[in-house]
Amino acid sequence: MFIQILQQTPIWVWSLLAVLIALGLSQTRTRQVSLQRATIVPLVFIAFSLSGVMGSFGRGPATVVAWLAGVAFSAVMLGGVVTVRGADWSPKSRQFTVPGSYIPLMLIVGVFLLRYSVGVMLALHPDWAHDAAFAGECALAYGGFAGLFWSRARSLRRLARVEGMPMEQTM
Repeated sequence: MFIQILQQTPIWVWSLLAVLIALGLSQTRTRQVSLQRATIVPLVFIAFSLSGVMGSFGRGPATVVAWLAGVAFSAVMLGGVVTVRGADWSPKSRQFTVPGSYIPLMLIVGVFLLRYSVGVMLALHPDWAHDAAFAGECALAYGGFAGLFWSRARSLRRLARVEGMPMEQTM
């Protein structure tokens, strides 16, 4: 059955995975990153996370609350694990020097695998889309990834603020 699932997966899904892996691998090298990019890229993945919940389970208040709980929990309890360490902010160039890390790759692939798994489960069991427990658990997991992405972006934004750049100038 597993082989059938993989064979029935549209080719664009594998293309998307390849692009996401390439993006994640690019994060493993030290690089220069603008504050705008350091904020926008995580926001894209946060939106990808929320769209996974909305697309699979609708906009019901219970799923949104579960998603927000996942965001809050992971940002508060696990945010330190994904904090960008060793980055430097240059006020002159308005860029960060960010050391390479495999954490972004793991987060990117993790949210992809979550979305893929939920899609497969709902294809096999369409009635689960209306199961409050399944929807809540998935929304919580999606929110957990969103909180981790935000924690990484927040750690860089804090570095820019500490280095003397007012936050209203950071975007």
